[in-house]
Amino acid sequence: MLRGIESDFAIPQKPEGDVILLLGGGAYEEVPDLSGVGAPSGDMLERIVTAVRLQKKLNIPVIVSGGKVFKHKKAEAPIVMRFLIDLGLPANKVIVEDKSRDTVENARYTSKILKKNGYKKPLLVTSAYHMKRSILSFEKAGIKVIPFPAGFKTWQNKRYGWEDYLPNVAALEIAYIAMREHIGLLFYKFSY
Repeated sequence: MLRGIESDFAIPQKPEGDVILLLGGGAYEEVPDLSGVGAPSGDMLERIVTAVRLQKKLNIPVIVSGGKVFKHKKAEAPIVMRFLIDLGLPANKVIVEDKSRDTVENARYTSKILKKNGYKKPLLVTSAYHMKRSILSFEKAGIKVIPFPAGFKTWQNKRYGWEDYLPNVAALEIAYIAMREHIGLLFYKFSY
């Protein structure tokens, strides 16, 4: 279910850009953590690790985009920023956008930051399954991004054993993600 969404993207062999856009992917805002309160979801951790590795390779700033999706929740970006700094990124290399509630708003609000700071070649870090919808959102906002996918759930020539077809929580989560992305892409097709 996810292969068709993820298969259009590959990790660039020689990435070039002037800023990294790191899109939010969920957080547990009240859980205790080593350096504060709140922790990223599993998918978000994959994005964070990819962004940190990319930032250390290129030494460019990271824009973290993620606000509070619901009024009773907290913004995700400050939690992610704390993790980025804990993992060794200098605080002056992290820019926080904490108003966006969804991918469309990620693009809208970060486009203002890009323009204000003169960034022209943003590398977009998000989950591979989320990349197609993210690119559409940034194109709608007038921003051309360089995709840098994280956390692939599928890949070419992936082998499956009999145990992969048994019901399990991971398979149900992947099915949920695939349905959400397909519905999102359908919605984008008609709303854009």
